[in-house]
Amino acid sequence: MKGKKRVAVDQQTKVIPIQWDATFFFERAVRSLDRFHYDKALKYFRRAVEYEPDNPVNHCNMAGILSEMGNYEESNRILGWIVDELDPTMTECHFYMANNYANMEQYEAAEGSLIQYLEEDAEGQFLDEAEEMMDLLHFELERPTRLTNIKSREGMVEHDQARTLLEEGKFTEAVRILEQIIEGQPEFLAARNNLALAYYYMGLFDKAMETIREVLSLESGNLHALCNLAIFYQHAGDQDSLKPLIELLNKTVPFHQEHVFKLATTMGILGEHGSAYKHFTRLLKDSELHQDPCLYHYAAVAACNIGRLQEAERLWKQTIKLDPVSGIPHYYMEQLELVRSGQQTAPISYHYHLPFEEQFKLWEKSSDGIPDHLKRDPLVRSSFFWALRHGDQHTKLQVIQALGMIADGEVKDVLRTFLLEPDEDDYLKRIAIFVLRTIGVQEPLHAVLEGKETVIEPNRVPSRLPVWEDKWQAVVEDALAKMSKHYDLVQQHDLMTLWVEFLSRVYPDVPKLTKPEGWAAALEYLTAKMHRRAISYHEVSLRYGTSIATVSKNVKIIDEACGIKEKMKSISSVFSTQEMQEE
Repeated sequence: MKGKKRVAVDQQTKVIPIQWDATFFFERAVRSLDRFHYDKALKYFRRAVEYEPDNPVNHCNMAGILSEMGNYEESNRILGWIVDELDPTMTECHFYMANNYANMEQYEAAEGSLIQYLEEDAEGQFLDEAEEMMDLLHFELERPTRLTNIKSREGMVEHDQARTLLEEGKFTEAVRILEQIIEGQPEFLAARNNLALAYYYMGLFDKAMETIREVLSLESGNLHALCNLAIFYQHAGDQDSLKPLIELLNKTVPFHQEHVFKLATTMGILGEHGSAYKHFTRLLKDSELHQDPCLYHYAAVAACNIGRLQEAERLWKQTIKLDPVSGIPHYYMEQLELVRSGQQTAPISYHYHLPFEEQFKLWEKSSDGIPDHLKRDPLVRSSFFWALRHGDQHTKLQVIQALGMIADGEVKDVLRTFLLEPDEDDYLKRIAIFVLRTIGVQEPLHAVLEGKETVIEPNRVPSRLPVWEDKWQAVVEDALAKMSKHYDLVQQHDLMTLWVEFLSRVYPDVPKLTKPEGWAAALEYLTAKMHRRAISYHEVSLRYGTSIATVSKNVKIIDEACGIKEKMKSISSVFSTQEMQEE
C-alpha cells in the first residue's frame, strides 16, 4: 500500500524569491540588448516602466529601443512626452528626437529638435555629435542651420581661462571669474567644482564645502564632486561621513581617462593606496601618457605605500629618465631607501614636488630664489596659501618671505587680505607690510594692528612718532639697499624695526645724523649680531664707505638706548632652553 504524499512542513524552503522591480527588468533588458534580442529588450523595458512610471530614464530607454527597431515615430512620441510632461530637464531627448527625424528624412523637424537641444542643454554631452548632424542638415537643406546660441558653450572661454589660472596657482583671479560664470550659469557644474577647489587651495574650507554640496544637489553622482567631498571630509576629520563615501568610490570603475586620473589621485590622498595603484597602472597602459613623469611618480608612491618596494623603485627610475633635472625623483628614491632600512615608515606624499621645508632650504641657499616654474606651480602656491592660514608662526614667517620671492598680483592680494585678519600676529603683519613695500606696493595699506583698524601710508616706515624726517628715511633706505643681497626679508624688517625703536626712545633728542651711512652701517652690524651672523666693524665700514670709529660710536649709542646686548642675552637663553628640551 502506497503512503500518502504530504507537504514537508518542517523543511526549510530552498526556493530563492525573485525581487520583481524596475532594476530587475532593466538588467534583463540590457542582457537582451547585448544579445541583440530587441523584442525581448523592449518587453523588459516596458515592464520597468510599469514598476517605475515616474522615472524618465525608463521611458527614455524604451524610446531608444524603439529607435533601434526602426519605429521612429513611436520613439519620438515617447521622447516628446518626456520633455513636455514628465521631466523638461532631460534636454538630451531633443537630440534623440533629431536623430529619429533625420532617419525619417524629415530634415526640417530634425533641425528644430537639434536647435532646441543645443539652446537648452547646459552640459553639452552630445555636442560633437550635434555638430556632425548640423553638417548633414546643412547639406540636405542646402542652407546654414538656423542656430543662434549653444548653451553648453556659454562661459566656456571664461571657464578655460579660469582653469588656466588654477593651473598657474592664481587662485584669487580664478575665483573671481568662476563666481561670475556661476552667477550667470548656476547649472555649470564644472565651474562649481573648480570653484570649490580654488577655495580649498586658498584655505577657505567652509566655502569649499558649501560649493561642493551645491554641485551634488544638482547632480548627486558627479564623480569630481564626490572625490572632492571625500577629501574635504578627510580634512574635517569626519570619518562617519567619509567611510561610506570611500566604499562607494572603491566600487567605482570610470571609463574616461580624466575620471580615472581624478579617482586615482583622490584614493591616494585618502590613503586607499591599493585602489590608487590599480588606477594609476591602468593609466600607464595608455601610450599617450608614457612620457609623463608625474604619473610614474604617483604610481611609484602608491606601490611604495602598499609595500611593493621593488616596483616603486622601477617606477621612480623611469621617472628619473623622464625628469633628470628637477631632483624630485632623486629625493623620493632617497625616501624609498629610508623605508627599506626601517628609518621611515610609509606613506610617502603623492605631490610631485619637494616638501615645503626641503624647498625652502634650497631657496635660502640659492642666490636666484624660487625658480620660475615653481612660482607657477599650483601645488607649491596652494601649499603657501594654506600654510599662511593654518601653519604655525614659524611656518607663516617662512611663507611670507617665500611669497615675497614670487611677488605677483596674486601674492599681493593674499598679503593684503592677511593684514586684515584680526587673529593674526602683529609681528607677522608688519613683516607682510614690509614685503608688500619691497615688491612695489606703494598705495596705502589697510591693516588690523593691536586690535585696531589702521592705514599704513606709503613711502614711510610705520611708527608712532609724531613726525618722520626725510633724513631718518634715508638711513633706512641706505641700509636696505646694501643688505638686500646678503640678508633675508625678516632680517631687513628687524633692522627697520630697530631703527624705529631707537628713534622713538630718544625722541625728541634725536642725533643730528650728519653722516647717514655711519648709522646705516651700525644698524646692519647690530642686526647681524641679533641674528647670530658673523660680522665685523671693518666689514661694514668698507661696505658703507665710513670709518670703523664712526660705526663703533653709533653702535654704542643705539645699544645704550635700546639695550641690544641684553636682548641678545635673552634670546641666547631661550635658544639654550629649547635645545635642552629637544634633547
